[in-house]
Amino acid sequence: MEHAKLLLAIPVALLVSSGAYAQVPAAAKKVSAAPAAKVWTPTKTADGQPDIQGIWTNPTITPFERPVELGNKATLTEAEVKEMERKAAANRVDKPPAPGDPGGYNQAWFDAGTKVVATRATSLVVEPANGRVPIKASAEARRDYDLAHGADSWEHMSVWDRCITRGVPAGMFPAGYNNAYQILQTPGYVTILYEMIHETRVIPTGNSPHLPSNIRLWNGDSRGHWEGNTLVVDITNYNDKGWIATSAATQRVKGIHISEKLHVVERFTRTDADTLMYEVTIDDPENYERPWKVSIPLSRDPEYRIYEYACQEGNMAVGNILRAGRKQDQ
Repeated sequence: MEHAKLLLAIPVALLVSSGAYAQVPAAAKKVSAAPAAKVWTPTKTADGQPDIQGIWTNPTITPFERPVELGNKATLTEAEVKEMERKAAANRVDKPPAPGDPGGYNQAWFDAGTKVVATRATSLVVEPANGRVPIKASAEARRDYDLAHGADSWEHMSVWDRCITRGVPAGMFPAGYNNAYQILQTPGYVTILYEMIHETRVIPTGNSPHLPSNIRLWNGDSRGHWEGNTLVVDITNYNDKGWIATSAATQRVKGIHISEKLHVVERFTRTDADTLMYEVTIDDPENYERPWKVSIPLSRDPEYRIYEYACQEGNMAVGNILRAGRKQDQ
């Protein structure tokens, strides 16, 4: 829960001495092109699909949206990456809470990442070109109201705090901890176990149609198919009760509601043995001026251990927040 806060062609030089080169006939004086970089080919599952199985993680210090001061700067230099990672390391040192602040958990309980994404992008949002989500003013107003009134009613609280779900695609966005996903493939299905809230998502990969439009789900209705080495997942049939993002790591996008018009398209592409690119395009005309896109590289970590995330058992956050709100009213 948010309130609990447990939270990568080398050019090949043609080495020819000037003397030897002078003896080559003019017609033959052509430098051969460097060999093309070898395209990585994923292994196949028993039923012939690209194998994207494994345990994948995505913690990163790359911000969800591009900082305004970076303007149109889409990528960082190596020096900027090193400086950003240095500052992040300095901020991870445990510090005593400010006067009147009861403090939170120490750094042992957090897993917010230590590195910028391998693409060196200035944000995880890659479209629009400015790296900023085109949120409508009306959606921002509703978000602000909910965030300001979380202690008034459970209806204004995050669906994550309420242990319902982190959402789709919200559950794929990096958070402060538990950024792991286990992907399994069986004939006709891809299953994703989310470490956070211990959700399991089963995605049919055949040609079955979406559910009837009158059936609405918290995480929508996912239907997948393969385009070459990419798993494409089309998601519709959302209800209007969830949030598009639930973690504070998503900055101002946290708390933006979803609508029944929400349409999401995810793309999972294994680019090498240890990298799975996750891209998602989000289109919801009720809440955004136009569609927007996020790109996150996931890293394979076979040593990672996923333990049970028992969200609801012993969850006293909701009750305590509401009780504190009533005390504040008094």
